[in-house]
Amino acid sequence: MPAPLALADNPAPLIAQRVRTAFVALSLGCAVAAATAQAPAELGQATQQWLDAALQQQSQGMLRMEVSVGALDERLRLAPCARIEPYLPAGARLWGRSRLGLRCVEGSTRWNVFLPLTVKAFGPAWVLTGNVASGAVLTEADATESEVDWAAEAASIVADPAQWVGQVASRPLHAGQALRQSMVRAPHLFQAGAQVRVVAEGPGYAVSGGGQALVAGAAGQTVRVRMGNGKIVSGTVDESGTVTAQF
Repeated sequence: MPAPLALADNPAPLIAQRVRTAFVALSLGCAVAAATAQAPAELGQATQQWLDAALQQQSQGMLRMEVSVGALDERLRLAPCARIEPYLPAGARLWGRSRLGLRCVEGSTRWNVFLPLTVKAFGPAWVLTGNVASGAVLTEADATESEVDWAAEAASIVADPAQWVGQVASRPLHAGQALRQSMVRAPHLFQAGAQVRVVAEGPGYAVSGGGQALVAGAAGQTVRVRMGNGKIVSGTVDESGTVTAQF
């Protein structure tokens, strides 16, 4: 089996926190540039330079970060501002395609603009060497290690081979795709309609019985089972296919 990668499956929150730290430097840079650079192109260029420098310093030991800052309307003219404050709009993420807010907090005229932002995070991942049919079990021969942009999609990269070797393709997969969490699932241990063993646990007792699964079940999933008396219970599937219900 390939060796596990040395990176967390989803470093986006940590990277976002580090970029937020870089905003302190960006604020200082915008304040210095504010006296002479009020045209949108110049403001965007200053933002790009400070983000590039900050990310180069902050992302050491993680992923290779690249940030592209888009442009505002060249016809826009902003009033002089002594201090410009960068911020993340509500719901925005410093991951993939996003936007950065810039607002004047010290000036005769307060203004607020948004710069389109693309954050790329290059790192090792497992890339499919061929097409994989939906429902097929993945083996270590199905993927090879390569560098990809982790931020190209919202779903997290599956960095550890133990999390995808032996898993099932949740949909048709294609050669060249980097394996992400939404692409794989645990294999079903039983199908809908199958008879399953149910263990009911409560304070001071544990009883078992049989029931009919209402949905297909895989290890770790929560499923619903109709018991012999008609009662429907929910429980978690273990590695042996037994459903454990809590009361």
